[in-house]
Amino acid sequence: MNAEQISHGAPRDGTARQSTANGSASRETVLVSLRREWPLMTSLVTVALFALFGPTWLADLTNRLWFALMLGWLFAVVLLSAFAVVRHAEHLALKLGEPGGTLVLTLAVTGIEVIMISAVMLSGKGNASLARDAMFAVIMIVLNGMVGCSLLLGGLRYREQTYNLQGANAFLAVIVPLAVLGLVLPNFTHSSPGPTFSGLQAAFLALMSIALYGVFLAIQNSRHRDYFIVPPSEEVTDCAEWGGQRGDGSRSVAYHSLLLGMNLLPVVLLSKQIAAPINYAIHEMHAPSALGGLLVSVLVLSPESLGAARAALANQLQRSVNLLLGSVLASISLTIPAVLAVGFMTSRTIVLGLDAVDMTLLLLTLGVSTLTFASARTNVLLGAVHLLLFLAYFMLIFEK
Repeated sequence: MNAEQISHGAPRDGTARQSTANGSASRETVLVSLRREWPLMTSLVTVALFALFGPTWLADLTNRLWFALMLGWLFAVVLLSAFAVVRHAEHLALKLGEPGGTLVLTLAVTGIEVIMISAVMLSGKGNASLARDAMFAVIMIVLNGMVGCSLLLGGLRYREQTYNLQGANAFLAVIVPLAVLGLVLPNFTHSSPGPTFSGLQAAFLALMSIALYGVFLAIQNSRHRDYFIVPPSEEVTDCAEWGGQRGDGSRSVAYHSLLLGMNLLPVVLLSKQIAAPINYAIHEMHAPSALGGLLVSVLVLSPESLGAARAALANQLQRSVNLLLGSVLASISLTIPAVLAVGFMTSRTIVLGLDAVDMTLLLLTLGVSTLTFASARTNVLLGAVHLLLFLAYFMLIFEK
């Protein structure tokens, strides 16, 4: 009888131990997940503090030290939230595969950009040229800075890298006309004063941008999906670094979608707060007006820049190309309609046309990008050329 009790008791004891072990593992998993989401906790605390004390803290920014503290704090928290958004978007990208994965990333980044631009434009005295400066900054940072960095790092490590030429050409075929129509053409129209569009012209450009982007998405995700993946004959195998880094901590699609939205919420709520020091720097401290667009672009592009550089170092140049060119295309295609809609609803004039110096740099960048992506192989020389153009852009912000 004792032996029988023992024989029946052992499984129950083993089951109990197994349940205890499973419970401990579950609690450990929850704790690990909470520790990993510390940026969200930090952002939510900041949102609560500025909801309570923000109007008082941002009412008087004449003290330079206080101004630097407010701008630095808000900039760091929004940047932290942007990194968290992109981290969850990257996990979704891995589960969805190419090219849908990079589409999630670019739409997340563009959403943050549109929110930031709209908030700065609608707060205080506003900034009629912020959208133009931000779109120009995105083009310069991505097509020169990020492309140059990715090609240079990849070239130094692998000498030459390959990608799908048809996909890059498809991106540029839409980027070039939209950039010229949105940032150059307004300087030469006569129906409205200054570098602006009339109501009819603005409506046409907004609809054209959305239509072209819609056609592009149909091409990218359905009809010609193979343009945006590495051809089977050219697939690289040196991608353990990328896969290993990005595979850790991946959960379900629903989990990452929920956390992506929750991390995006502080960006939305803090956009109006960070608009105050940015507008103060431009209007009261007489900083270059283009600096506002640069700050917004750096905020939203920093996480994506890191992702593109990591992909290039892992010999995944196709992913870098999809990220970089996709972010430029999404920025132009979606930001133009969004800011023009804000202008219509608030009766604000939206300045789109670049000055002569920036227009020259834009056309030079588009021309060099067309030459760079005319061959399916890249090297360090191409990366160096783009980086030098980015340095020229940065210098011309402060000295034209």
